[in-house]
Amino acid sequence: MTNEQAVSLTDQFVLSTYGRWPIAAVRGEGCYLWDGDGRRYLDFVSGIAVANQGHCHPKVVEAIKRQAEQLIHCSNLFHIPAQGLLAQKLCSISGLDKAFFCNSGAEANEAAIKLARKWGKTQKQGAYEIIVAEQSFHGRTMGALSATAQSKYQADFEPLVPGFKTVKFGDFEAVKKSISSQTAAIMLEPIQGEGGVVPAPDGYLESVAQLCEKENILLILDEVQTGFGRTGKMFAFQHHGIRPDILTLAKALGSGVPIGAMLVGSKAAQIFAPGDHASTFGGNPLATAAALAAVEVIEDGLVQNCADVGAYLLDQLAALKKRYPVIRDIRGRGLLIGVELNQPAGDVVAACREKGLLILTAGQYTLRFLPPLLITREHVDQALEILASSLELC
Repeated sequence: MTNEQAVSLTDQFVLSTYGRWPIAAVRGEGCYLWDGDGRRYLDFVSGIAVANQGHCHPKVVEAIKRQAEQLIHCSNLFHIPAQGLLAQKLCSISGLDKAFFCNSGAEANEAAIKLARKWGKTQKQGAYEIIVAEQSFHGRTMGALSATAQSKYQADFEPLVPGFKTVKFGDFEAVKKSISSQTAAIMLEPIQGEGGVVPAPDGYLESVAQLCEKENILLILDEVQTGFGRTGKMFAFQHHGIRPDILTLAKALGSGVPIGAMLVGSKAAQIFAPGDHASTFGGNPLATAAALAAVEVIEDGLVQNCADVGAYLLDQLAALKKRYPVIRDIRGRGLLIGVELNQPAGDVVAACREKGLLILTAGQYTLRFLPPLLITREHVDQALEILASSLELC
């Protein structure tokens, strides 16, 4: 199907919930995408941090094929072998104790919100409030949206779910002042992705984790975007020497097959009982078989490659900043990097796309780089050559 045909069909029959690019993605391999007209793009979007393993990694493809020939789906009334193996692997690499599987990051965050509410009700005299951060993004379902402290996402859908307190991201004193007897949890992203690629300040997460321990509060970390090697460690919290009580995951977990997960530590691992929460498709045989292969691919050298090539990308961007005053700031970790401009970033994204490079925005002024974790320095050089020529035009 050509780009023109795909655009026509989408415009006619699909709800307008995305500002779509004029590209029909029809094939992917490694770091590249091809459109319906046969044009190849260097992909520094990765399906928005989903294809950390690269597009159509052979090990993931083989796992999907093999499982699809055996059993695609069954109810969670049954024990699912791949689900148990995946839960064991995720608990092992995270240090947490139990896993719940669903289909997306928003669903993982909904599960975390519900678990925190029940924990507060049963373990902390009915505490129910969750402290969240300004400019956060936790999803678009009603509970996750209510935790997403950005009015541009929330305004048209009020009234929101009550019970969320908002504080400035990175302001530890603001967190301390917001705690009350009704506080059940604090929910944060280690790096705010949609909020502009903003890493937590040095010492902030460590201080929040200590405060949660002292005040008997659950720490929920949303690593839907930062998880699975994206920051140069398997999980971003591992940079900080802490461990959350609840960890939410999705995106790269299935390398494109929809799957999300909530991992829970010992403090809350026994709170949910049968009937408290569920997901028909969550953790089904196909999704968990794909995720097992996807995680194994990341473990096989991609985390270190992300750290190494990510450092190179940051260095090269810093050199580019000296040449182009339009670049105001560069921030991020591993291969989650934001380049803040002093003008709207959308024009630069469009110019890069015309030249064969796919990048994203994060807010109005920030370019967001999310390449597959298997990229090389040569890919970085190619991407920044296109970025430089695009900055010249804009």
